[in-house]
Amino acid sequence: MTTIGILTSGGDCPGLNAVIRGAVLKGDTVYGQQFVGFLDGWRGLVEGEAIPLDRSRVRGLSHEGGTILGTSRFGPFQGPNGGADNIARTLERLDVDAVVAIGGEGTAAAAQRLFDEGIKIVGVPKTIDNDLDQTDYTFGFDTAVEIATEAIDRLRTTGNSHKRCMVLEVMGRNAGWIALHSGTAGGAHAILIPEQPESIEQICAWVTSVRDRGRSPMVVVAEGFTLPDMTAAHSTKGLDGFDRPRLGGIAELLAPMIQERTGIETRATVLGHIQRGGVPTAFDRVLATRLGMAVTDLVARQRWGHMVALHGTEIVEVGFDEALVDHKSVPDHRYREMRIIFG
Repeated sequence: MTTIGILTSGGDCPGLNAVIRGAVLKGDTVYGQQFVGFLDGWRGLVEGEAIPLDRSRVRGLSHEGGTILGTSRFGPFQGPNGGADNIARTLERLDVDAVVAIGGEGTAAAAQRLFDEGIKIVGVPKTIDNDLDQTDYTFGFDTAVEIATEAIDRLRTTGNSHKRCMVLEVMGRNAGWIALHSGTAGGAHAILIPEQPESIEQICAWVTSVRDRGRSPMVVVAEGFTLPDMTAAHSTKGLDGFDRPRLGGIAELLAPMIQERTGIETRATVLGHIQRGGVPTAFDRVLATRLGMAVTDLVARQRWGHMVALHGTEIVEVGFDEALVDHKSVPDHRYREMRIIFG
């Protein structure tokens, strides 16, 4: 009987528990697989901290946000117990035959390295930014867009009441998918994303044109957006667990600039981790469940070094190496089609 260890790594997002549930229910029913969950991401794998996962433990999980296993920014090669050799010994001690790693680009890169060094590992892609190549959508993204769209709807009513310009900042370090989709759904008058720098003059022109029509301007900006004269995305909060600048605050930088140049009272709202919290949407519950079920097929077929992905409406498998070739950025034509109706 195969025993599989599941871990959730990196930033949390709605849908992680649905993946765990889908994997355990199908793996047990179809393949007779057993499961344990490593606690707090890679740290649990490195230190050998795991809990049993059976059908009763995962019942009712599909609608729960967060992850019952916990997560962290800890890497599998950190600490005295890190590295493939030590992990292999830990897996042998715990009688675990294979690992399922649920995470984003950093998790996939670590899993690829472990696979190259002999660990039997497969993956499930996860990121609210939807910026992983080789999968059309990642679970958590739809929920984040719904939350951001609701925020736009709420900000619009207070903005209209005071005739203010409202600037909403959403997540998106390198890719502006959340901003593009929520801004489109919420009818934003300008959408600012990392892939497409816009000048403050252009932003103010859009805002002014909205004011001149008697409307209250709504601007949606991704945290990684830069003005043309900025050499890097706005960051004043130090480094994150991967030694990257911790982004946030570009809306608070833009708001006074817009107000000074247009004379329109302007307010900034940073949505932040609210986008990661709460229950997943129906779409994310279904997608996460399907991915969790499909990853048990990879284990049964011993397709180590691969992850499941969504192509169209079908779940397929792709190699970690394929998934890591490129970021999935917003294409120029997708931005241009929406830019036509800004202002």
